[in-house]
Amino acid sequence: MKENQLERDRLTDFVDCYLPVHARSDRVETDRFKPLTYDELMARDKANLDITWLKDDSLEDLDSLPPPEVIAREIVEDLTAALVEFEAVAAALEGSANPGGE
Repeated sequence: MKENQLERDRLTDFVDCYLPVHARSDRVETDRFKPLTYDELMARDKANLDITWLKDDSLEDLDSLPPPEVIAREIVEDLTAALVEFEAVAAALEGSANPGGE
């Protein structure tokens, strides 16, 4: 099982601000979630746009990896969840392209 899994309720504030189903102009800025220009980002202390910090060092040690069947099951679960999300997007797009249902 993954440690520190990202759960939906931890994203609620972001989703409420981001308003993915509305126009960008409808988004509400907060202290925590607001647009920043490149210059504003670079002016911040410890600004670093590299994503090398995402590297998971635990994956380098092959002895610390979960068994292959666990990895395979996690991949299946992730792909299944992604497929459900893509199906919802496709259905929404089909509905907006054909609002009369014809």
